[in-house]
Amino acid sequence: MSTYRLRAHYYQQFDADFSLDVHAEGYGGWQSERVDLAPEHTALVLMHAWDTGEREDFPGWHRAVEYMPRANQIAREVFPPLLKAVRGSDLPVFHVVGGGRYYDSYPGYLRARALAGDPAPAPDQVMFDPVMERLRALRNDKVFVGAHNREDVRRGFAELDFMEAARPVGNEGVAENAQQLFALCREKSINHLIYAGFAINWCLLLSPGGMADMSKHGLMCSALRQAVTAVENRETAREEWCKEIALWRVALAFGFVFDVDDLIDAVTHGLPR
Repeated sequence: MSTYRLRAHYYQQFDADFSLDVHAEGYGGWQSERVDLAPEHTALVLMHAWDTGEREDFPGWHRAVEYMPRANQIAREVFPPLLKAVRGSDLPVFHVVGGGRYYDSYPGYLRARALAGDPAPAPDQVMFDPVMERLRALRNDKVFVGAHNREDVRRGFAELDFMEAARPVGNEGVAENAQQLFALCREKSINHLIYAGFAINWCLLLSPGGMADMSKHGLMCSALRQAVTAVENRETAREEWCKEIALWRVALAFGFVFDVDDLIDAVTHGLPR
């Protein structure tokens, strides 16, 4: 089997040192070593790479989702060389979508839907009562997205589309849920997904077709550090600590963390061996 060889980052979550005031400070922490990727079993996944318009178009949406400028910068600077390299290699590109119907006519989505068959039934839902309705309204108004931002968010999702830099090319697979993404993986014998997109600590982990879903099917799920950003909060945004914690979680629970330049180098200059 031919492979691509590149550096992988992982987190050594042992050994706690009980002689220290903080036992976890004995852990090995971030480490790296060179590993092999099997081109015939590995795919790049672009997830929720949404064109969210300009700030003046949907100001309330941008006020509630502060990572949009970082995502747009990644789309401008990181996605073009990454996708050019991967599309010129043996690795397939899959797209995980959601939030609208902007992808319905793409041939890769029609293929995924045909491969997956009828969608799985939605989970049963609990009954709502007036108290629960008030609690949900409170969260919607006071937590996210804010009552004054709601209409802009609605309008933004109504006009949702792919980022131009992340638009599917040709027959690249397009999946709206885990069932369809697994069908694409099974079609091409994929067992390792390397994720890029937005956001690493939210959609890429927990939305349909994200890492939590796909790991249930036995797939290894890794991430590209420079091709993701995270939902941050007031206390973390300056240093992007939520992104760092999410990458640690990926390395601990799902797969590895790779650098974009290392993957590009592996698939362009490091011929399969």
